Amino acid sequence: MAALDILNSRPDGATIARGFEEVDAGCWADSGEVVVYADRTYTFPGTRAEVTAHYWTAVVRDGWTQDPEALLGDLRFIREDMTLSIVFLTAERLAKDGHGSRPDLTTGAGYSVSIDSYVNSDAKTSR
Repeated sequence: MAALDILNSRPDGATIARGFEEVDAGCWADSGEVVVYADRTYTFPGTRAEVTAHYWTAVVRDGWTQDPEALLGDLRFIREDMTLSIVFLTAERLAKDGHGSRPDLTTGAGYSVSIDSYVNSDAKTSR
């Protein structure tokens, strides 16, 4: 999953965030469900709209479709048994995830690209 091209797709000017040089990939189990995942975190000096426009083009080109269950404004897509999410970072989200104060990720449009998939489960996509 960490080798999927969409994890390395980014708008011009976006850089891999300091401390996130490697794709974070692994698996976890919860209540009998096994989930594999891969995440990549970027800093971007531009706007959220520029990030959004880039990924709408990239995901369509890569065969992803908008998740029909996504909330309005969510950048969440599906392909086969995988879910792709683009999440903009906030100070609150970073603190919750144990990354402390990171102005480089909360000014401009810091964001993460995450893919996950249930394995050996009846679920088609993760939520």
